[in-house]
Amino acid sequence: MEMNEILVIAMFLTFIALLFTGFPVAFVLGGVGVAFAFIGYLSDIYLDTFTGLDYLTLSLVVNRIYKVMDNWVMVALPMFIFMGIMLDRSGVAERLMQSIQQLFGRVRGGLAITVTLIGIILAASTGIVGASVVLLGLMSLPAMQAQNYNKPLALGTIASAGTLGILIPPSIMLVIMADQLALSVGDLFMGAVAPGFLLGAMYVFFIVAVGIIRPSMFPLPEDAKKVDWPVIWNVFKSILPPVALIFAVLGSIFAGIATATEASGVGAFGATLLAWWNKKLNFKVFKEVLHGSYNTTAYIFAVFLGATCFALVLRELGGDELIESWLHALPFGDYGIIVCVLLIIFLLGFFLDWIEITLIVLPLLAPVISALDLNINGYGVIDNPELVWFVMLVAMALQTSFLTPPMGFSLFYLKGVCPPDVKLSHIYKGVVPFIILQLIGLAILVAWPQLVLWLPATAYGS
Repeated sequence: MEMNEILVIAMFLTFIALLFTGFPVAFVLGGVGVAFAFIGYLSDIYLDTFTGLDYLTLSLVVNRIYKVMDNWVMVALPMFIFMGIMLDRSGVAERLMQSIQQLFGRVRGGLAITVTLIGIILAASTGIVGASVVLLGLMSLPAMQAQNYNKPLALGTIASAGTLGILIPPSIMLVIMADQLALSVGDLFMGAVAPGFLLGAMYVFFIVAVGIIRPSMFPLPEDAKKVDWPVIWNVFKSILPPVALIFAVLGSIFAGIATATEASGVGAFGATLLAWWNKKLNFKVFKEVLHGSYNTTAYIFAVFLGATCFALVLRELGGDELIESWLHALPFGDYGIIVCVLLIIFLLGFFLDWIEITLIVLPLLAPVISALDLNINGYGVIDNPELVWFVMLVAMALQTSFLTPPMGFSLFYLKGVCPPDVKLSHIYKGVVPFIILQLIGLAILVAWPQLVLWLPATAYGS
């Protein structure tokens, strides 16, 4: 094994090991990159190797960082983050919870269905997983406990419904993926609509099936009211504002009226208007939303900068060629390689956040996927249909990373707002069926790429 290959493997192992020390991910990424550039430099001098690493390698990081910070597409990130946090403070979700719960009050598992539907609406209007999980937990868990819902299933429903925001547009993950692979944000947003709502529908069908097969898990409330026109009208009034905002943001992108960056500004302004309309907007709230937006944006861009240094050194060592040769050496066909890649990403999700996987692993895998003979039908109008489809597969696989221990962030978001009697083991047990549903959804996308590509092709073809 050559020195470059040894250093590539050592970089990955060092990075994963340092994650468990508690150091910030951005510093770990950047520090490992700098350290291995120095190791490679010393190796070339004293061990007569040829890694090609020296101080000029690190000087290239400056240009890479400038390109990251000068990227117009990246402006959408802080705006979508602001939109999501402001919506969480606007009172829209509370009104939705009250009205939709009345609509499904006489259905066994109706409260869990309500949580899932609100999770879908929040996903399509915020895209902030942490905020959605916390909000759903605070609003619905007390009611579920009072109604004697099965504790693990109730917790699993909340955690999984809150993670839909990472897939359903406007997803900040899809914005970053589009930037990393030079794909159209509009293509990814349109391609994610069917998979996102498919997954939400699978959650609902699962809850209904459990209610029929095991009624004791989802007891009916004793004071359930009959659904009448006033209840339906109340649901319509509560659901109209967030749906209007969704159409304003996604509709303007899909119709070609605005870019994703411009639409993010529309969304931020619309969320602020909703908070004002619900009389939740004041200087304190505005300040807290800005502070939260700054914190989240700074975290993402800090990881960007660290990952830029890490990825540059890794590629200088030939990490992309090494991974490509390993994958092509597998004794499987093209779709077998796809399955292996998705399995690797699924397993990495147990230990890494989606940001690190998106910034480091995805760009390394993209050339491999492009070189495969997949014959994915792009209907003649979609650029790089194989990559658009593959990104959706990765996005679906990465959604499981929020639910898989030990690094599943949604599990800890939810545990932070649970009463003391709720143990982490209850949450772990509750998310297992939903992880299985996500993997089934992933298999469906592998078998039917048209679920991803039909909508963007139809939009462009018309």
